[in-house]
Parts: sequence; C-alpha cells; structure tokens
Amino acid sequence: MKRFLLLTVLMMLTSTAGAEVVGEVVRYRDGGVEMHGYLALDRDHRGRRPGVLVVHEWWGHNEYARRRARMLAALGYTALAVDMYGGGRQAAHPDNAAAFAAEVTRNWDVAEQRFRAALKVLRAHPTVDPQRIAAIGYCFGGGVVLEMARRGVDLRGVASFHGSLVTAHPARPGAVKAAVIVFNGGDDPFVKPEHIEAFKREMKAAGADFTIITYAGAKHSFTNPEADVYGKRFNLPLAYDPEADRQSWHTLQEFLKRVSR
Repeated sequence: MKRFLLLTVLMMLTSTAGAEVVGEVVRYRDGGVEMHGYLALDRDHRGRRPGVLVVHEWWGHNEYARRRARMLAALGYTALAVDMYGGGRQAAHPDNAAAFAAEVTRNWDVAEQRFRAALKVLRAHPTVDPQRIAAIGYCFGGGVVLEMARRGVDLRGVASFHGSLVTAHPARPGAVKAAVIVFNGGDDPFVKPEHIEAFKREMKAAGADFTIITYAGAKHSFTNPEADVYGKRFNLPLAYDPEADRQSWHTLQEFLKRVSR
C-alpha cells in the first residue's frame, strides 16, 4: 500500500503535462569557489516569470534538489537549484554531510555570500522577473532560507521544509522582508516544541508575515522519497510521508502564487 501511495504521489507531484521543461547545469562563482547549480524552466512559457531558488538538504546538491527545480519549472517558474557547498559536492555518509553543512553554517556571512551569488544568477536570467524571487529549502536548506530571511535578503517569500528553526541571530524588528512559511513534521525529533515556540516569538517580535504548518505523525525529511532508504542505511529517524509531501507541495503552490503577485 505504501509503495502504491508513493507512486501515486510522485505522479501527481512531477506531472509536466503541457510544459516543455528543460534543465541545465549552471556554473557560477562566489569569490574563488566555483558553484555548480542547476537551472530549470518551461520553454513553452512566454515572457518573464517569477524565479525560485531551491536549497538542497545536507546531502548536497543532488538529483532531489534538481527534481524539485523541474517541478517548479512545470508550474511556470524559473528555478535554480543552488550549490551551497561548492564544486557540486555531495555526501555519501551522514558524517560527511554534517561536516559540509557545518563548514557553511559556522560562518553565516559566507553562507549569505554564496546564497546571494545564486540569487544574482537567477535575477539576471532573461526569463525571470528580478522583482519576484522566492526561495525554498529542505532540511539544511530550510534552515538556510530562514537565515536569509532573518538577514533581510530581498525575497518575496521563503519556505522551509523540515528545516531547523534554531538560530543564534534572531531577526531584528522589521528586518524580515519575505513572507515565511514553515512545513514541519509532528514527529520530527530534530525540531522540538520549544524550538517552534521560540521561532513564533521571534517572528512575532520581528513583525514578520509567517505561517507554521505541522503534519501529525510526519518525521524528518518527510518530503523526500529516499528518506526511508537513508533512514534504514544509517539508522536515522527519517521517513517519507506521501500525504504530508502532497499537502505541503499543494500549500507551497498557493504560497508562491500569493507572494509572486
């Protein structure tokens, strides 16, 4: 039954009917570091359209991030799956993933520079309306886009899927320009109730437009069909949840429509 649900949800989420979605590797630089991004768009779509940055999980810039970029392209956006690690690095083991993520998050100024380098590429693309850019992120990437919102990066909206809510640098009043939406798993052991309450207090104090949605029973990485494989292989509390994936993707579409007007 779970396999049937998985196949059904994947068909619903990845449908590109009526769209000619194409993707290409995009190389750009942040100082001396070459980044390997992936840009996806619908060639049948006419005129400029909103853009969306996609920030990968702690595993690095992999096919999952690229697939989400293509899904966004099928919806009429130009999407850029960014590379936060540099060189398109990917981790095959949680220890490597943790090391790559820590390398970025120990210095948020550097992380912001890398994010802005990708933002500059997307804004400059001829299919993109540079005034209508949003960002989404998964796990590690969810934490990244929330930090960019806290830092006042000029985005229409940011969406975090099972990302960390903890920060050492809470948003200042008036700093958050982007609308914020957080999709959280109710059984995610990495996002504790006190983290959620602290985040709510922070966003309210900052005067931010924010929404938190929690899916009962969903675990960490609930949007990734490979989560079960990773969880079993490395004994991690990860699990794919087809219904939470479907619902969160539907809600994301409504969110992006609202912030892209």
